[in-house]
Amino acid sequence: MKAHGGPCRWFEALSTGSKRSDDAGMPPPATKIWPPAAAMKRLTVLAGPILLLLLSLSFFLFRPTSPPILSSLQAFEPDRRLRVYVADLPRALNYGLLDRYWSLSAADSRIPSSSDPDHPAPHNHPHYPESPLIKQYSAEYWLLTSLHTAATAAVRVVADWREADVVFVPFFATLSAEMELGWGTKGAFRKKDGNEDYRRQLEVVDRVTAHPAWRRSGGRDHIFVLTDPVAMWHVRTEIAPAILLVVDFGGWFKLDSKITSTNSSHMIQHTQVSLLKDVIVPYTHLLPTLLLSENKDRPTLLYFKGAKHRHRGGLVREKLWDLLGNEPDIIMEEGFPDATGRDQSIKGMRASEFCLHPAGDTPTSCRLFDAIASLCIPVIVSDEVELPFEGMIDYTEFSIFVSVSNAMKPKWLTNYLRNISKQHKDEFRRNLAHVQPIFEYDTSYSSSRAPDGAVNYIWKKIHQKLPMIQEAIIREKRKPDGTSIPLRCHCT
Repeated sequence: MKAHGGPCRWFEALSTGSKRSDDAGMPPPATKIWPPAAAMKRLTVLAGPILLLLLSLSFFLFRPTSPPILSSLQAFEPDRRLRVYVADLPRALNYGLLDRYWSLSAADSRIPSSSDPDHPAPHNHPHYPESPLIKQYSAEYWLLTSLHTAATAAVRVVADWREADVVFVPFFATLSAEMELGWGTKGAFRKKDGNEDYRRQLEVVDRVTAHPAWRRSGGRDHIFVLTDPVAMWHVRTEIAPAILLVVDFGGWFKLDSKITSTNSSHMIQHTQVSLLKDVIVPYTHLLPTLLLSENKDRPTLLYFKGAKHRHRGGLVREKLWDLLGNEPDIIMEEGFPDATGRDQSIKGMRASEFCLHPAGDTPTSCRLFDAIASLCIPVIVSDEVELPFEGMIDYTEFSIFVSVSNAMKPKWLTNYLRNISKQHKDEFRRNLAHVQPIFEYDTSYSSSRAPDGAVNYIWKKIHQKLPMIQEAIIREKRKPDGTSIPLRCHCT
């Protein structure tokens, strides 16, 4: 019998036997007939692999064409609006705090009563405090208000947390801290007993972490606004995985010199903040905005107004003061931003080509944003500075960056600034005018003025971080019980 190829060969063996003769002239062997029982046994043995083959083919032919998606997470779509769920907190933890602030009869104990513009409260007081100690951190108010007005183009508020990309925690953490510092028992802020701010911090953490939204992500998709460097001071470890909106990282990993040798437990680990998950937000500027059409001659080369003596990285201020204080076209003056100091700052910044921005207790301050509002070209001397919206705007187009080591060289900074051409300075100022609206909070969600200000830029920056946040949530879910991995820093 002639051989056949392919899958029929196993049948040929059944009908002719496994042995064949290829010698010419030899008679074909006698056909061997298998007993019925033996043939059925052979078929049974061969049927198993065939069935497995068919099942495998059906799996590949009929399996889902998309990869598995965790039902608790929304796919990242960069072209759509950010979906935000507002956590359910009592009004007493946000707008109720404002009501309480305006009802206080005494002035802020940290400043002279004549320097407190909010107490006694004016009849038609603004929504958020005007006190410069608090106003500079007002992002918490504008962000929450943007969600309540539903007028910001960058986000869509959702009623179901399961549909949300992020969860916004509506706690006015800065106002809470500042009220404790200004009206609480002196020295009680770092303690827990008798600290109303600490009580509010605990209430926020207890309420938020008990919600299934927190358990779903371990808090990695929750947003806390912590613009004041001491906001949520006592519970930072508990909220470290969340998205933190901060003005810089200075208050998060530096030890105060007074406690360095006594109690290192107060140290905030640098691993709690990262540019991968957290967002640097602008201070609220305290000086009015100067339009480019209103710009006039600037006879002063460099201007600085603020405290000379600072801690930690701010020690550079004292050295710069000594180097620059006697230059004829440079003004270095101390002062508090009360009504008098504010007027002096307006006059000084608007009459100067450049405004000095050295590090203070933290790497940055609202002085930078006052300079931008005043069209005074910022000169940033702060090696550890982090700035809002980088990647969306280029600060080198309207600011001068100088390393601390160069700034400490006698005459280096003044010679550098004097060699910048008028054409270059004019270009810097035009660019300053172009970016001014980006740093405006109180117009960022108003359709009548700047539609794309600080609030929208913050939401856009959070949206950019969404893929990394979702990846972190998914990676955390697959870790088995008992796994212990320390926090890591991926800051730069």
